[in-house]
Amino acid sequence: MIGRVETAGRSPVTAPPSLLPEHNMTISASRRARRAPPAVLTIAGSDSGGGAGIQADLKTFAAFGTHGLCAITAVTAQNTRTVSAIQQVSMALLRGQIDAVFDDFAVAAVKIGMLGSANAVRTVAQTLKQRPEVPVVLDPVMVATSGAALAGSTMSAALQRHLLDRADLLTPNLPEAERLLGTAIVDRRGMRAAARALRAQGCRAVLLKGGHLPGRRIGDLLLDEHGESWFEHARLPGEGHGTGCTLAAAVAAGLAWKRPLGEAVGGAIDYVHRAFAAGCRPGRGALVVLDHTVQVPPAD
Repeated sequence: MIGRVETAGRSPVTAPPSLLPEHNMTISASRRARRAPPAVLTIAGSDSGGGAGIQADLKTFAAFGTHGLCAITAVTAQNTRTVSAIQQVSMALLRGQIDAVFDDFAVAAVKIGMLGSANAVRTVAQTLKQRPEVPVVLDPVMVATSGAALAGSTMSAALQRHLLDRADLLTPNLPEAERLLGTAIVDRRGMRAAARALRAQGCRAVLLKGGHLPGRRIGDLLLDEHGESWFEHARLPGEGHGTGCTLAAAVAAGLAWKRPLGEAVGGAIDYVHRAFAAGCRPGRGALVVLDHTVQVPPAD
C-alpha cells in the first residue's frame, strides 16, 4: 500500500514505498530469507578502459551469479591503445583491503591478476597463507595486451618463490610461461613439457593457454593430478582485451560454486569464447573488448 504524507502548508505528497516502515520490514525479511551467493575475491589492478583487470573480473563474477569482492594492487591509466601510467598502491593498503574482505565475507575463491611488484607478491602470499582453505586461481599477468610491461624484472622469481605453491590453478599464456621457465614454447609438445615443469614448481594444476601458437584452432592444456585435458576451440578474428583476466575470474567463480576443476575450466573457456565473439571495439584502438553479459554455460 502506498502511503500519503501530510506537510504543513503543502498538499499531501505520496511517499515512495521504500520509505514506509511496513515495506522496509517486508524487504528485510525477504533479504534474510534469500541465500547469499558465494563471494569471490579478485586481487588485481584497475583498468581505466574497463576491459581488463578488476573491471573485467567483477563483470565476470556478476555474470556467474557470484558476489564480487576486490583488492586493488595498482591503478593504471590505459585504454585500448596503450598503458600510459601505473601507480602501485602501498603494501599496507593492499593488505588492509584483503584483510577487510576476509574479516566480513566467507570468501569462496580468490583470483589473482596483476600484482606489479615483488613486494606485492610477498604481501599477497603472506595474507593468503593465513587462509589455506580458500582455492586460488593465479593469472601471472606481466604484460598488457597492448604490449606495455605490467611487472618488474623480479616478478618471475618472486612468483616462483612465494606464490606458485599457493595456487590451486596457474593460468599463464605462452609468453608468461616462457618468462617463468626461461625457455621457448613453439608447439603443443612444448606446451606439455612446460605444463609439467610449471606444476613441478608447486602449483596444484596448470591451465596453459595456447592462443599464441599459429593455427585456425586453439588448444588450451589443463594439467592436474588426474593428467592432461585439452580444450579445443576455433580461433576468432581480432585481438581480445582482458581475455586472460576474464578466463581466470570465470574459473574462480566456477570453483566458488563447487564445480570440479575440469568443469570450471571448460565452462570458463566457453564463456570467454562467446564473450569474445559478442565483443566490440569501443575505443579507437584495434583491441576487442569482451561482452561480459553473454549467458553463462549451465553446469553439467
